[in-house]
Amino acid sequence: MSADAWSLLFESLLETLYMVAVSGLVSAALGIPLGVLLHVTRPRQILQRPLLNRALGTVVNAARSVPFIILMVAIIPLTRLIAGTSIGTTAAIVPLSLASIPFVARIAEGALNEVSSGLVEAAESMGATPLQIVTRVMLPEALPGLIHGMTLTLVTLVSYSAMAGAIGGGGLGDLGIRYGYQRFDPIIMIATVIVLIVVVQLIQSAGERLQARYEHK
Repeated sequence: MSADAWSLLFESLLETLYMVAVSGLVSAALGIPLGVLLHVTRPRQILQRPLLNRALGTVVNAARSVPFIILMVAIIPLTRLIAGTSIGTTAAIVPLSLASIPFVARIAEGALNEVSSGLVEAAESMGATPLQIVTRVMLPEALPGLIHGMTLTLVTLVSYSAMAGAIGGGGLGDLGIRYGYQRFDPIIMIATVIVLIVVVQLIQSAGERLQARYEHK
């Protein structure tokens, strides 16, 4: 490839990493607390609220059922309101975050479901408050599962960010479409695919190592 092609590939890679990193942070910051709320409001949990749990579950399931490409188009007014534009890498972060928040919430709920009820009961018997139980018992015990879930989320966001390129979201997806497909440049297309595979493999490998580290502890 030419020097210009390498420059475009590197710039697109940075845009993809930017979209994935920011939307991953947003989804973790909002999705994990939502997952905790889904767990603790279940029947026979420390803050059981069946009606609230069903309402939250319905909203999360509805959000997860919307295909990402449709979500991107449907929330363009919201994207424009938040990001000031509906095109570009910053704008793509809005639908990426909204798509991943319910995914992270369900993953967090599942990880918390694996925490031993005996540990929770022991903490309750010692007079721990619900907040202390969540922060000092549930989340530390569920950490390996949360790390595994966030790894899956980041890998999914790489895929979604590539789809975002279809409507001007920038990144490697946009590069592959505009230069690889529309300009019939197979070298650019192959290079884009290879870089995406490498990024996914690096994320997966780092996530597995981090998960193994905390499982060992």
